[in-house]
Amino acid sequence: MREEHDFRGYIHLKTIPDADPALIAEAGRYADRLSVNIELPTEASLQTLAPEKKIVSIKQAMQTIYTGEQTVRNEPRAPRFAPAGQSTQLIVGADDTDDSTILHGAEALYGNFKLRRVYYSAFSPIPNSPKSVPLAAPPLMREHRLYQADFLLRSYGFSANELFEGPGHLALDIDPKLAWALEHREVFPLDLNRAEPTLIARIPGIGLRTTQRLVDLRRERKIRFEDLARMRCVLAKAKPFFITSDYHPQQADSTSVLLREQLRDRPQPQQMGLWG
Repeated sequence: MREEHDFRGYIHLKTIPDADPALIAEAGRYADRLSVNIELPTEASLQTLAPEKKIVSIKQAMQTIYTGEQTVRNEPRAPRFAPAGQSTQLIVGADDTDDSTILHGAEALYGNFKLRRVYYSAFSPIPNSPKSVPLAAPPLMREHRLYQADFLLRSYGFSANELFEGPGHLALDIDPKLAWALEHREVFPLDLNRAEPTLIARIPGIGLRTTQRLVDLRRERKIRFEDLARMRCVLAKAKPFFITSDYHPQQADSTSVLLREQLRDRPQPQQMGLWG
């Protein structure tokens, strides 16, 4: 496509774990991104549900891609190699692996192979599925929470250990950043005119772009409550966790249990089935 048809669009190629390193190197010359799907979060799960796959060969392929990326980065004259990096996919809910194990595994992949993204795909059973897999799909909200937590790992400086005190799942009724804030009330409320930017970005309802805008603004004058409204922060979630020159939260002394009840995501109305 690149050479014969002069295609200049985006190409994402998926490689198989046992692919010849020379083929992976050639694929990297033409593809923007390469991926090796790890599919299941643990080696035990692979042995049970996908015995033809081996975690060792999967990681060897990831290492080959990572080496190709590093070669280009360190040698300016090296041939083009997958400039959009590599990614992988994990199936969620096909076994009993918890979210803590999944996100600690993702964190290791980001650290060891510098993956750009880990994608999470909720398991979907099909008719006549084998008894080795669940009969029902996991809640779609679980997939959504994993993506939110993954974003905290990649962009907000969180670690998996901060999101989990031990084994377990992410809460479904509140997002992971709010869950962390409720568990660390000693940090809040933060004075937006003095707090470190990394901590401001940990306030629920305030994102990275807004954090930078607030830091830029306070170089000129004191931040006021109306500034956050103007920046379209999610004030319903953010209000208990910050202080400005003209605002102090009434909920500062509220318990985390009460705040969770006030701030949790409410179930969206569902269209009823025709037959009840």
